Amino acid sequence: MPEMPEVQGLVDYLGAREGGRLVGRSITTARVANIAALKTYDPPIDALVGTTVTGAARHGKFVDLTTDAGIHLVFHLAKAGWLRWYEALPATVIRPGKTPIALRIGFDDGSGFDLTEAGTKKSLAISVVRDPAEVPGIARLGPDPLDPAVDRDAFAGLLAGRRTQIKGVLRDQSIIAGIGNAYSDEILHAAKMSPYALAATLDDAEIDRLFAAMSDTLAEAVAAASGRPPADLKDAKRRGMRVHGRRGETCPVCGDEVRSVFFADNSLEYCPTCQTGGKLLADRRLSRLLK
Repeated sequence: MPEMPEVQGLVDYLGAREGGRLVGRSITTARVANIAALKTYDPPIDALVGTTVTGAARHGKFVDLTTDAGIHLVFHLAKAGWLRWYEALPATVIRPGKTPIALRIGFDDGSGFDLTEAGTKKSLAISVVRDPAEVPGIARLGPDPLDPAVDRDAFAGLLAGRRTQIKGVLRDQSIIAGIGNAYSDEILHAAKMSPYALAATLDDAEIDRLFAAMSDTLAEAVAAASGRPPADLKDAKRRGMRVHGRRGETCPVCGDEVRSVFFADNSLEYCPTCQTGGKLLADRRLSRLLK
């Protein structure tokens, strides 16, 4: 799943910084191939045609393309979605239901992009709105973890009183925006903290450690993603992971074996030596739990 660093990389590539591909380009094509992915009807998707892109922004894990007509194209790539950029948009006809393409956007210079989604579970979400806050997922977002206003004390305030496992708190978009399964694993490994630790029980030293791990891990990942074309972002993310997606491999810090806990539709990865005092967290598929 694309998370905050990869989404920021997309935003930087498309238009948030100098050299972005989209700013100043007029939209000539806006074609939906998967109608279920389009979550809004007013303005219609056709209202994008003839507008000029003025910028790109990120809200949590949402991409927001702004236009000179005051209309925003907002999309969330969900678990298996991605953006495929073309310097020359293919002339092939999109056949709804026969392609992973959910949306095709074309520009006046012949370039464009497809929003695609792999797999059978379709969660990619596309909205055309006059204000990004009209998108329910954006309206619910908590603060961005790299916002200067989210200092150590503000972060402690977000955790206070939450008798919820810290893994879940980091992934809750209404508390902190942009962190998902992968980077929460990486942050907790860097903080040397069990994913099952309760947020409300963390002492000052643990909060210090967790805040530093969150800030450093995300800042490094954003820097690594910046300037990369979309085709390179996924592989760059995988290469940068120390524990996530590396079950059975060696922890780069202590040399222990990276372990997994499996849930219904995902898993978490951790290092027992670094994070749980050597204790193994049981595979939930076996209905066991070792604390």
